[in-house]
Amino acid sequence: MGISARVTDRISTQLKKYQGILADAHARDVSESDTVVIIADMLVDILGYKKYVEVTTEHAIRGTFVDLAVKVGSEIRFLVEAKAIGAALKDNHVKQAIDYGANNGIEWIILTNGVLWRVYKVHFKQPIDKSLVFEFDVLNGSHKSPQVIECLGNLSREGFEQSSMTAFYLRRQATSKFAVAALMISEPVLHVLRREIRRLSPGCKVDTEDLRFLLQNEVLKRDLFDGDEAKQAAEFLKKAARAVERAKAKAATDNSAADAVVKPAAPEAGENAA
Repeated sequence: MGISARVTDRISTQLKKYQGILADAHARDVSESDTVVIIADMLVDILGYKKYVEVTTEHAIRGTFVDLAVKVGSEIRFLVEAKAIGAALKDNHVKQAIDYGANNGIEWIILTNGVLWRVYKVHFKQPIDKSLVFEFDVLNGSHKSPQVIECLGNLSREGFEQSSMTAFYLRRQATSKFAVAALMISEPVLHVLRREIRRLSPGCKVDTEDLRFLLQNEVLKRDLFDGDEAKQAAEFLKKAARAVERAKAKAATDNSAADAVVKPAAPEAGENAA
């Protein structure tokens, strides 16, 4: 579902307003409880959720209340783990919320201190895992950023759908710096590079392994190939490639089945003779 002009305008206008509010709160280094109040107001004013009805602090995880939960009807859309506005955000801050989400079918978790926002997708598998879908800085970013508006539009009351959030996640995964780096050292891309090098420099002998080593160690940053995000990107591309191959195989099978439909046999000579 597309994001309407009305929702886009509201997000942009309210983001600009909260840039001033957050700058003042950051300068005063307000407490975590005061930061939670600001974040709750942002969920109402920017994302359009109903105050006190759909944004609640009364949702418990194993007897401990989460900072904020956004719930429309009986559906918990996402959980919010909030930290004080001056606190640095760390992945382990969302561990409890991620575990709860995985065990209760809640796919989206937000970690924020009001200024920095991180949106995570929970992976329902063992061991429980997560992916960082999007990250933005309210104070240092533009309130008109298309990427931020798209993310917040998908999280908004009007725009939230599991399918649209999943599509947004897949687009972010496919265009992440880790995914692009992994694509650069994939066999199809390496073969294209080798062909172009040979075209531009006839007689030049270079193989794909030489190019892979060059890209990994001298052209691209090493951290693009190390760590959890790099592993997730590589796994994402493998799954995407397998999905493409399955789709091709199914299409080929369907075409073969269509070609194999028995056509009426031509009448033998004399069969229709009077």
